[in-house]
Amino acid sequence: MKRRIGIVQATALNMIDMVGIGPFIVMSGVISAMGGPQCIAAWIAGALLALVDSQVWSELGARFPDAGGSYAFLRRTFDHLRFRTLYTGELNAGKAMSFLFIWQTMFQASLVVASAAIGIANYVEYLLHPNVIPPEARTWESRMIGAAAVVLVVIALYRKIETVGKLSVLMWVAVLGTMMWIIVAGITHFNPAFAFTYPAGAWSFDASWFTGLGNAMQNTVYAFLGYYNVCHLGSEITKPEKNIPRSMLISILGIAVLYCAMQLSVLGIMPWQEAAQHKHLMSLMIEYCYGSTAAQVMTVLILFVAFTSLFAVVLGYSRIPYAAAQDGNFFSVFALTHPEKDFPHISLLVFGALSVVLSIAFNNIKDIVAMILTMRILVQFVGQSIGLLLYRRHAGADSFPYRMLLYPLPVLLNIAIWLWLFSSRASESIIPAFILMAAGLGVYIIRRIVEERRLTSI
Repeated sequence: MKRRIGIVQATALNMIDMVGIGPFIVMSGVISAMGGPQCIAAWIAGALLALVDSQVWSELGARFPDAGGSYAFLRRTFDHLRFRTLYTGELNAGKAMSFLFIWQTMFQASLVVASAAIGIANYVEYLLHPNVIPPEARTWESRMIGAAAVVLVVIALYRKIETVGKLSVLMWVAVLGTMMWIIVAGITHFNPAFAFTYPAGAWSFDASWFTGLGNAMQNTVYAFLGYYNVCHLGSEITKPEKNIPRSMLISILGIAVLYCAMQLSVLGIMPWQEAAQHKHLMSLMIEYCYGSTAAQVMTVLILFVAFTSLFAVVLGYSRIPYAAAQDGNFFSVFALTHPEKDFPHISLLVFGALSVVLSIAFNNIKDIVAMILTMRILVQFVGQSIGLLLYRRHAGADSFPYRMLLYPLPVLLNIAIWLWLFSSRASESIIPAFILMAAGLGVYIIRRIVEERRLTSI
């Protein structure tokens, strides 16, 4: 693994990971949850959370610029904590936390890819059958389209990292062009009466308002996820102590401006009550402005944007099992790299195969999105924030090449917001997340018992 990805390529990979199909499928839900044009507050709040959280990622990414991102962070920051147990001997908290991360990542990362693949399939079916209302249950045609999208991404990534970096910049140009078309359409057809006419209680700031904000932020946070993709590729980033923090800051600020501009564009073209009801909102918006043919072109561009995001997501996540295997905390075969092209090809192929299976098996993209965020909050976002606090105290601030302002306030604020979002999740997504974590901890303990007995018998 060689450091060949610079600031431009790293920022492009972050941004195409962030955009994806997310904003195109969640904007109507954001409007519905907030109940009016004040939904712009949910996008601003999502951006602020991303900025605060990125400070944790920046400190850890600059300090530990390794492949695997959160896996490496959890492994390193909890490593100095050890406990004695009755059955497993000494328990290393770093190994336990990183194993839990790998455990849940194998499920939720594949679900991330599956959700994007299902979204792609939905838009393809819209192109093929524009006047047909799709059934609630996915057809086999839809399942095969989603699976084919994942296969194409794996084929595109099966090459040297320098080529991947160049492809990412070209893809980002296409992503930016699509978003700018939406924004320009909004500017040229903008009706202030639609965008700035608020319903009663729009800015009441009471308990129901914050409940709506929490529900809306589930969608906006999902759309912002990916600003940390550069950390998954830490061992391939040039000057990581500078480029990792900078690429995240540029990505979040740039995408926040674009998301807010896109949301205002939609709100300024049609009544918010109508916009809240449509799944293919961007296509409908372009149809309002330029007609059905332009809407079909927009749908094709959205599909390309979704494909580029899938490209970045699979690239980043394929490095996580590789990093764990190199660390001896996962199956050793995942540590193998391609003999000529120098990338973790086994990890890429296995991760791609699992994603194909899930993209065929699952039916409801809304439930998948809910599970994704719920599974990640405790172990990844809250876990590595706590890990940073512990490691800072253990190793000292001087060991960090990048240090956030006003430490530790941003970290504490980050933990509080993530826990608030977790508590607002529905029980049908919280309970499976806890079950998965408990199962992962059980597997880790059993694995440790087996290792202790093997060492004792030698």
